[in-house]
Amino acid sequence: MAHFSCTVPEGLHGARAEALVRRYLPELSDAQVRAVFEHRDMKLDGQRVRRDARVQAGQKADIYYMEPAGTLLDIVYEDSSVLLVNKRAGMSVERDSGGGVCVQDLVQRHTGEKISPAACHRLDNQTCGLLLFAKTEEALSILTDVFRNRTLEKHYTCLVRGSMKPPEATCRAYLLKDPEAGRVRVLDQPEAGARTIVTAYRTLSAEGSLSRLDVHLITGRTHQIRAHLAALGHPILGDDLYGDRTFNRTMHAQGRLMLCSTSLCLDTGGRLPGLDHRLFTVPCPF
Repeated sequence: MAHFSCTVPEGLHGARAEALVRRYLPELSDAQVRAVFEHRDMKLDGQRVRRDARVQAGQKADIYYMEPAGTLLDIVYEDSSVLLVNKRAGMSVERDSGGGVCVQDLVQRHTGEKISPAACHRLDNQTCGLLLFAKTEEALSILTDVFRNRTLEKHYTCLVRGSMKPPEATCRAYLLKDPEAGRVRVLDQPEAGARTIVTAYRTLSAEGSLSRLDVHLITGRTHQIRAHLAALGHPILGDDLYGDRTFNRTMHAQGRLMLCSTSLCLDTGGRLPGLDHRLFTVPCPF
């Protein structure tokens, strides 16, 4: 049995014990995380705790678990210019106040010390799926243009509360950041500082009280999909920031955001021929 120990950082103060396990041990499957708590194998300051216990900054956490096989870095495509990975939920793209391993660290280890790949876009910690890194300054410049000029197509799969009416639509609104609160607001009318957002969705299936959607992210703003769908009255399952916490608890989806970046197709105008008009996909894990 493996053992992991850490001091709870300020960024996770007040989080559930399960969230800390997922943050620091993202390689564990849902079943393995459940096993940690079923066997009472997590301690805070020497005391065994349940999955819903709240951690406090400065506490010592000890986690005992069965070490999984395999690697954390799931490579979808790689050439001399880029690296495309299938990011796991529970991992931040770069280091942040929550601590734990980040995708940037894993990519750096894979490519070696001489190369410092840069993420070309961002996925939230709890969002999984396709994430693109540039391995050279030239590739980063090209891909920055691609994302800025939107010569690409990105699709996500998600589970939302309720049934979408209509079942397919392209929605426009305005998004305003609230840096102090660490979230955004979606507005029906323009306001100073707000940016236009466009989100298209298509219902794939109805699953009880949920709908499975394919979402085409036409503009790529901070928390756009999460906030826009919540503003439409259909928050993503597992989203406690913009969604319905009571519903998430009822569905046993606390801290498990059901949002995955499932497809990516880019047009670099021939500058990165290995990527041009090639459709990359990954299966949705939920």
